[in-house]
Amino acid sequence: MAALLLAAACGISPTDVMERGGPPVVRVPPPSKTIYLLKDGELALEPADVDSDSVSSLLTALFDASTQPLGDRDTALRGFAFEGTEDSLNPVQRDEVKLPRTSTLTVFIRGDGTLTEPGKAQIVCTAQQDTTVEEVKIVRRYVDRPSSTTEGRLTCGEFK
Repeated sequence: MAALLLAAACGISPTDVMERGGPPVVRVPPPSKTIYLLKDGELALEPADVDSDSVSSLLTALFDASTQPLGDRDTALRGFAFEGTEDSLNPVQRDEVKLPRTSTLTVFIRGDGTLTEPGKAQIVCTAQQDTTVEEVKIVRRYVDRPSSTTEGRLTCGEFK
């Protein structure tokens, strides 16, 4: 009741609600849903049929492409399987020195073939479409051996 008296006292007369159109809508462009395949031995972006733009979804699509006909595209990942990712934030090294934090994505793959430079480039460049991933470490597990090898900390710029 007091609010009604205050509103009337300020000189503003009440009105009915009037429709002026639909509500405002923010249109966000769709996320990048692309993977890196090879065309004439060079990296080429290709659309990926994935539900989300998460790095894991994109890498799954990248490795799944090796089992599909690719037309004039190719992949250097035949014989390899994607097993998952692990994200880590490299901590500041010392309290006295403020170092920038970097995100390293570890990609786990399985296969006994040779992982070539184009294959590494496909993995790293596909993963680094997510701008929070600053470097990629590829850990390769073998089918018939318990050991694994690490393919280094890589960036897409090293392959272009």
